[in-house]
Amino acid sequence: MSTVDPSMVVPRMAPAKQRSILAIASGKGGVGKTWFAITLTHALAKRQQRVLLFDGDLGLANIDIQLGLMPRHDLGSVVAGKLTLNQAATHFASGGFDVIAGRSGSGSLANIPASRLQLIADDLALMARDYDRVILDLGAGVEKAVRQLASTAHTILVVTSDEPTALTDAYAFIKINAIERPETDIRVVVNASNSTREGERTYTTLLKACQGFLRISPPLAGVVRRDTRVREAIRNQTPLLTRYPNSEAALDVEALADRLLAG
Repeated sequence: MSTVDPSMVVPRMAPAKQRSILAIASGKGGVGKTWFAITLTHALAKRQQRVLLFDGDLGLANIDIQLGLMPRHDLGSVVAGKLTLNQAATHFASGGFDVIAGRSGSGSLANIPASRLQLIADDLALMARDYDRVILDLGAGVEKAVRQLASTAHTILVVTSDEPTALTDAYAFIKINAIERPETDIRVVVNASNSTREGERTYTTLLKACQGFLRISPPLAGVVRRDTRVREAIRNQTPLLTRYPNSEAALDVEALADRLLAG
C-alpha cells in the first residue's frame, strides 16, 4: 500500500478575510436591511461588477421572496450536505447577479452547528475569489451565528434608522464587532430618512456615542431617503432599480454604490 508523504498534505485552513466580501448588518429588524442588500447588489451589477448575493439571515431568509425568485436549490441543501455552495447559486437574470438563497420562512437554519456554519463561511470566502463583490445579508441582531458570518467580511455596512431602538441596537452591533474584530471596516447607512440632512443628523447621534464610549469613528456610507415606492417594489417582488429606477431611494443607493467602488 502506498503512503502519503506528510509534508505534501496541506491542512484545511480558514481563508483570510476577502476584501470583496461586504456584509449588510443591523442591530434590529425592520430597518430595511434585506431590501438595501438587494438594491445595492443590483446597483453594483449595473456597474459591470460580477456580484453574488448571499442570504445569511439563517432564521428569516427572504431574499428570494423579495425578488420573486423560485430557486431550485438553497442553503438548506448545502447544510444537509447535498450540494456545494457553488451548486446552490442561482442566477437572477433580470438583475444580472447570482443569489444563494436561504430556506424561506422555515427558520430551520437558525440552529445550525457552529462548526458547520464555519465550513460554509470558509467556502464563501473561497467562492468570493470568483466575484468582484459578495454581498452578505446577515440576520438582525448580535447573536453568535451573525457574528460568525460577519467575521468573513472585510467591510460591514450597519443599516439603521432614526428610531431610538434602531440606533441603540446599531451601536450594540458596532460595539461587539469593534471589540471582537477591531480591524473590520465598519460603516453606517441611515435608511428611510425624511431627508439627507436629517439622515446625517441621525448618523451624528450614533457617531458621538461611538466616539464617546468606543473611541472609534465609523464613517457614513450613505443616507437613503424614505420613499413610498420601496414598499411598492417589495410588494410587487421586483427590484426597485428595475421598477422605479429614478426614485429618490434608488438614486441614493446608486450613489452609495459609486462611493463604495471609488474606495
